[in-house]
Amino acid sequence: MVEIHKKVVLDENQKPFAVQIPIEEFERLEEILENYGLSKLMDEVVNDEKLSIENAKTYYQALKTNVES
Repeated sequence: MVEIHKKVVLDENQKPFAVQIPIEEFERLEEILENYGLSKLMDEVVNDEKLSIENAKTYYQALKTNVES
């Protein structure tokens, strides 16, 4: 588990309203969340139809062309 060194920020009524953490820990948490999301997406498409290399190249070239225009 990732250890988080947090500092609670209080408002004028001494009520917590934010948390500060070191940037390195934030970046690590971000990486963990991205990896989790990627693994969930991979699980969702595990049974999807697979493209041949040529079909994949054609598909991605079409995406690239659409983005550039």
